[in-house]
Amino acid sequence: MSEAPAFLNVEASLTGRRWLGPDIETERQAETMAQQTGLAPALCRTLARLGVTAMDAPSYLEPSLRDLLPDPRSLRDMEAAATRFLQAAQSGQRIAVFADYDVDGGTSGALLIHWLRELGYPVDQRATLYVPDRIDEGYGPNAPAIAELAANHDLIVCVDCGTLSHDALAAAGDTDVVVLDHHLGGETLPDVHAVVNPNRQDESGDLTHLCAAAVVFLMLVEVGRQMREAGNAGPNLLNLLDFVALATVADVAPLIGVNRAFVRQGLKVLAQRRHAGLVALADSAGMDGPPTSYHLGFLLGPRINAGGRIGKADLGARLLATVDPQEASAMAAQLEILNRERREIENLTRDVAMDQAQTRLDAHTPENNQPAALAWAADDGWHPGVVGIVASRMKEATNLPAIVIGFDGDGGKGSGRSVSGVDLGHAIQKLVAEGLLEKGGGHKMAAGLSLTRAQLEPAMIRLEELLAKQGAGLGGPAALKLDAMLMPGAAQTDLVAKIESAGPFGAGAPGPRFAFASQKIFFAKRVGESHLKISFGDGMGPRIDAICFGAFDGAIGPTLQNHNGALFHLAGRLEINRWQGRESVQLRLEDVAEA
Repeated sequence: MSEAPAFLNVEASLTGRRWLGPDIETERQAETMAQQTGLAPALCRTLARLGVTAMDAPSYLEPSLRDLLPDPRSLRDMEAAATRFLQAAQSGQRIAVFADYDVDGGTSGALLIHWLRELGYPVDQRATLYVPDRIDEGYGPNAPAIAELAANHDLIVCVDCGTLSHDALAAAGDTDVVVLDHHLGGETLPDVHAVVNPNRQDESGDLTHLCAAAVVFLMLVEVGRQMREAGNAGPNLLNLLDFVALATVADVAPLIGVNRAFVRQGLKVLAQRRHAGLVALADSAGMDGPPTSYHLGFLLGPRINAGGRIGKADLGARLLATVDPQEASAMAAQLEILNRERREIENLTRDVAMDQAQTRLDAHTPENNQPAALAWAADDGWHPGVVGIVASRMKEATNLPAIVIGFDGDGGKGSGRSVSGVDLGHAIQKLVAEGLLEKGGGHKMAAGLSLTRAQLEPAMIRLEELLAKQGAGLGGPAALKLDAMLMPGAAQTDLVAKIESAGPFGAGAPGPRFAFASQKIFFAKRVGESHLKISFGDGMGPRIDAICFGAFDGAIGPTLQNHNGALFHLAGRLEINRWQGRESVQLRLEDVAEA
């Protein structure tokens, strides 16, 4: 089959990508859907691209948590975990929550703390929220911390970690441990009271898309069921969905199935400003207007992560768990400062890492016509808190799985990010089993690892072999897929509102991307360190404002700022910009090609 012609004849944009338009079959399905349902054509195109049929469109547009929520008992060990947690809560036993230092871990821990508090459990006197330090303790449970918690508590609940922590959890001794996790499990599980994890090897695989906070939420659903069966009423779980929504988006869980309902309903709860920590964080980030999945992933999430990355590890989790507005405001201000520092550290690391990775890719010699299947970089002094973000940027720039490692002495800690269809977590676990890494684990799209300097080169060579077998590197530069071409006059707020009704958009359910052909740049200004704000139009209709984040990290910023009257094809996603009570359409600019 011959390759489809490039959309607007763009074979290589300013970011090196080929533009692809909608396929004919999707257009036909959209037309049929519009005729059968009466929905707006633009909305039907979005639904058809997402694989939604005309029959399923009504339920997709209004995802019901009642209809989509899986039976918690379908997960192994769920009943045992819920029973033990409920027993500890109702009898006033001392409970320790051991949480990972990222957003998923922090929200998971906060979920349990808020639920206990609403139950009437004396949280301040009998509960401990423990988050390990990324630098000193590393990811997941460690024996000293678990032993100390076990000596002072009756139950330890590990959230967003613990599935691979056999030795560390053995340090709990006779104290019961419950693990609520979603990271890829090994062939054996820790010898603890319960391990609830949809990514256990003996699970069906139907719920692998859940983040840890969603697993915690399902356990609380099961706890509520057990309470009702005993004639008791528990806390209202729906009021906690803002935490689940934040974790789902920030952990880049695919927005499919019940995850869509979690985020859709969670955004409504977030808009009610129920929880002091999230209110303070939203105000600190300058959130304006109704919350969206963008706010979760790009405003709130990075600020919570900043504490675990370069500051006090438990700051984000404590912010989410507090009910004191003044305490929340002070912690949000700390996180705002840390997030700015994190960006500065990230920028310094990214520039060096990208140059190093590109040098390796340029020197790559294909074997058996196999292109490079891995981008990686390693150096001394890179902060462990930013290597994951830099790996994500590297993955986006190369369309390859990416690993970034920072060394301190002989030991190195790294993070990896993968591309669609390539299971990085499984490959990392295989390296650990082969003795090529000291530690490692994760899930399909992200992983962490520890290694020595002597292990570095052999591990990266072997990892690239494993990833190549999964098809990494065969796709070349990622094509930019576009849903339609629009004239500026058609980009109205009512169109954007209709499209947004198919949301939330994110991983696994990307929002529509539009092209504007042969546009004139009327205004271009650099904002912040590397962003660009422009105003464009075709001279026949209204002008549209656009923002391009990171524009000056590549060719887009300099080219549009020095446009000299040239015309450009612009591509991106439409959104409603709210400012001082007024609404206007804005393009989140993603790519540019000379017209």
